[in-house]
Amino acid sequence: MPNGYPSCRFFDLIEPFIEVLRQNLDVDYFLWLFWLFAPILIVFIIPLILAVFVYGCAFFLHVYKQRNYLREAYSVDVWHGARMTIAAFWDAQGWIWHGHEVIGLENIPDQGPALIVYYHGTLPLDVYYLIAKVLIYKRRLIHCVGDRFLTYIPGWKTLMEVFCITSGTVESCTERLKEGNLLCVAPGGVREALFSDSDTYKLLWSNRVGFAKVAVNAETCVIPMFTENCREVFRTPYWARWLLRDFYERTRIPLVPIYGGFPVKMRTYVGKPIKFDPNLEPEELRNKVSLFAFTRFVLSYLISLH
Repeated sequence: MPNGYPSCRFFDLIEPFIEVLRQNLDVDYFLWLFWLFAPILIVFIIPLILAVFVYGCAFFLHVYKQRNYLREAYSVDVWHGARMTIAAFWDAQGWIWHGHEVIGLENIPDQGPALIVYYHGTLPLDVYYLIAKVLIYKRRLIHCVGDRFLTYIPGWKTLMEVFCITSGTVESCTERLKEGNLLCVAPGGVREALFSDSDTYKLLWSNRVGFAKVAVNAETCVIPMFTENCREVFRTPYWARWLLRDFYERTRIPLVPIYGGFPVKMRTYVGKPIKFDPNLEPEELRNKVSLFAFTRFVLSYLISLH
């Protein structure tokens, strides 16, 4: 190759700098630094990989949508194939990485409404896995109540629509149950996800009774759910919980850093349905509060048991 070739001139220019680096750079020292900090970097990178998985599902749905404009006019539910594909992916990921299994899947009805109340782990992986299991084995879609900030995440609109995720009101959630759907909700929400104790799995429900009002208004059963080790997969640093709790309460912006992705065993326990008197008047607030307290007691029992 002639010396006048641009790439040769470029390497001629940088060769003195490369030689200086070779003579002065302690390669062993930098390798030592790399192996020292690699585990720390990895546990903070894995949550980003999970985000890539979710965005991959969203991208798949966008592509699926473009390819099925014409089929939509001739199909009852054009999204069924996409849901089953994504469900198969998450079910396989949960089985490979966490050995995930569901104990008590038979407690979720094959037809008719039910309100699933669960403890919110740092990230709701267990809910993804449960939705996948119910789709695959019961051919039912669990509608979900999510935090409002999810609606502001770019690219998630189609994903939330296809999997029926809403930050719905008491009225809209009641309507979904009256239509015969399954609905899941974590009364603790993002607060419980970010600030609950990883050792005690403390419920952070405050005085929320919204889900109790939904259950009473829809006259449906409540199914408590808890996943073993749901706070061991991903964690939040203690210092971040201590520093950022007040900021979250003021702004509702979830800025607490998350690390983990540890391959721990996960078991989701689905409790027996708690049935209530269908003649109960929805307006009776005292009964709604007692429903809230009773369900909270049962969920606390599941946590202490498992």
